[in-house]
Parts: sequence; structure tokens; C-alpha cells
Amino acid sequence: MNKLNILIVEDEKSQREMLCGFLSKEGHAVKEAENGENALIIVKEGHFDLLLLDYKMPGMNGLEVLEEVKRINPDIDVIMMTAFGTIETAVKAMKTGAVDYITKPVELDELLLHLNRISERRVLIRENEILRQELRDKGVTADRIISKSPEMENLVNMAGRIASSRATVLIQGESGTGKELLARLIHNLSPRSERLIIAVNCGAIPETLLEAELFGHEKGAFTGAAGRRIGRFEEADGSTLFLDEIGELSPPVQVKLLRFLQEREFQRLGGNQTIRADVRVISATNSDLESKVREGAFREDLYYRLNVVVMSIPPLRERKADIPPLVDYFLKRYARENGKDVDGLSHEARDLILKYDYPGNVRELENIIERAVVICRGRIITVEDLPFRARPTLAEMRRQGGHTMKESIETLEHRLIEEAMEEAQGNQTRAAERLGISERMLRYKLKKYGFKH
Repeated sequence: MNKLNILIVEDEKSQREMLCGFLSKEGHAVKEAENGENALIIVKEGHFDLLLLDYKMPGMNGLEVLEEVKRINPDIDVIMMTAFGTIETAVKAMKTGAVDYITKPVELDELLLHLNRISERRVLIRENEILRQELRDKGVTADRIISKSPEMENLVNMAGRIASSRATVLIQGESGTGKELLARLIHNLSPRSERLIIAVNCGAIPETLLEAELFGHEKGAFTGAAGRRIGRFEEADGSTLFLDEIGELSPPVQVKLLRFLQEREFQRLGGNQTIRADVRVISATNSDLESKVREGAFREDLYYRLNVVVMSIPPLRERKADIPPLVDYFLKRYARENGKDVDGLSHEARDLILKYDYPGNVRELENIIERAVVICRGRIITVEDLPFRARPTLAEMRRQGGHTMKESIETLEHRLIEEAMEEAQGNQTRAAERLGISERMLRYKLKKYGFKH
């Protein structure tokens, strides 16, 4: 773990000294502040990667300090320390800009997990900024991968590490997740970027024409072939060929593609001249190729040739941290394109946007924002401009079911645990990390709410 510059903001001296001593022994550079006012002075004077910030303090409370810190330096990560059970406080802290929260008394092993994640993310951010600067230096104004989530930052980072090789890449992900954007990023960072990337959607070309499209054909190769045609592999010599929907290839085309990947040569349809080409192949699929291999619909040897490097893009519902920056990007873009003076969303609309699951992924989010900009009557997009309805709020649930505040909090806690377990596919370690609690605490909650595990 890379060492961090940490400021502990805690009014209890014993807690402050305990955390300071523990983190110093772990090799971090640590400073202390006994209240929010002193913390802000220290933040203005020094450089910090992380604040461990107590919520309940005399004078300024943690949320007030958090807001001021983010105004001073938005790049500082903040973990809110809050008394056990104050879930609403934690939710407010996350909305205000905290990266996470931990309950008191602080479990030191849990704290180390948080610090590891923050350290890894900050390294990724620094490396990715270097990659993006490299793109700008090459004259590429934007790679258009708008992300804040660790999952996407990891993929951007991997793109930079594999760009200079000629290894084949298989990009997996649901439709609309941005597979072609990732392929273009790899190309733009590579030594081949001086030439245009060639993209082919294998599912959009009739099977009878796809072989000629990829490998070209000679005059008279088939009815209607009035002359020689250069195929996409020949056109991409010295560059990158992106093959989208690779799972749709017919068996004969699979054979020719396998031969090219093995020998770096091919023949045009209807010809006998062997042509060599230096082409880096990046393919993408939204289908399960392993299942197709088992069913005999896709060659196993070709599958292993294609997936030398595998990059899997998670669906948008699993990386909701990317939604706010994507919304802001699409909002500015479509307001400009449509000549509309739209510059924001209402709190209710933004909350609804964040809760939606996006079966169509980023493409669906883009369409939703474009539609909202077009039909919006004012400067602010409201819920009425969105094509879906919100889930019931806690207040509505309480009114409908007569819940007390305690029951409402338990309802929210139950929902958060249920969603975390679904996202982690039942893995309690990952679910606990998502919730920011210990596995022991998660097991207690699972038992309390009657989850089967």
C-alpha cells in the first residue's frame, strides 16, 4: 500500500492518539486536529490525501467540515467516522462528498481495508491522468470515457499498460457499456495511433458478405463482384481492427480469422495471393463466448487466440459513481447541440437518475438525458421530463405502512444489505466492503433480518 498523508479530526484525545499511533506505525504521515475549525486551518496550510473526520464534535460538525474541505480541495478523500447505527448521517456524508464512512468504535482492520482501497484508487487516478495527458499531447481532445468509479479507472489504467503491445484483446460487456470507446482508447494510446482505427460490426453485416468485407475479394469471386475489393484487414495494415459482436462470425470466417491470428496472413475471397498484414485485433462481445464454445457454435482455438487480454466492462448499475459525471457530460453536450439553456437537474430528478438500473447502460442514460433536454421547458430538468417513476421514498413508505423512525431506518438498512448482497452475488466479504462494515457485523445483520445465507 502506498503511504498517505492523513489528517485525523477527532475531539476525543484518546481516540485521536490511538488512531495517530496506529497509522504512524503503518507508515503513513499523520497530523491531528481536535476540532473542525483547526482542521480547516491545517488543510489550507498543508497537503493531505485523506481526512478521518469525526461527525459529532463541538463547534462545526463533520458534515460542515466536509463541505468546507471539499471547497478548499475537492481532491482530498474523506472518511466520516460516525456512531454506530446513524445510517442517515452516513448517507448525508456520502452525498456531500465522503468516499466512505466507518462506525465507532473504529475496527482497525476495517480501517486498513478502507485505506488500501483509497491508496490504490489514488495511484490509478495519477496514472490515468498521465494517460489522458498523453492523449492530449497526441491531439486527441478527449477519450470520451467519462468515469469516476474504481472499476472504470482500472480499465483505463489497463488500457495504458497494454496499448504498446500487439496482443489481441477481448472486451466483454452488455450492450451500451462503451466497448468501442475502450477499444479506441487502447488504439489512441498505442504506437499505431497515427493511423485511424478500423471498426466493423460483425452482427450488422449479412453472413454471406462478411468474409468479403473483412478479407476483400477478387473480380468474379461471386455474383456481383465486378472488380477487386480491398478488405478491412488489408485496410488496417499498420493499425488496429476492432471487431464488434465477434460472437456472430460464421464458421468459415472463424477459420480465416484464426489463420490470420496465427500466421498474420490471409487470401482475398476468390484469390490465391497470400497477403501479409500487421494488424492488431481488438474484439468485443455482449454474448457469453464460453457458452458458445461449449455449444460448438464458436471455435475453442479461436476463442483462446482472441482473449489473450480480457477486459470486462461492468454494467452501469454496478458502477453508479459514473452516473453523475456522465449526466453532466451529456447535459452540456445536448444543451449545446439543441441550443437550449438547460444547466442542471432538480434534486428529485437527480436522485431518480441515480436510483434507476439502466438495462441499456450508458447508451440508455445518454438517450434519457437527450430526451429530457429536448422536452425541458426551463433551465432545470425535473422528474416530469424523465421517462420513469421513482421508487417510494422512506417518507411515503412510512405513511403507507405507519412505520416509526426506527422501522424506517431498519427498512433502509434491509434494502441496502439486500442490494449489496445481490451486487456481490452472495459473497459476504465483498458485500461487507460495499457497505463499509465488518463481515461480523454483516453476519449479525443478515441473521437479524432473516436473510438466507
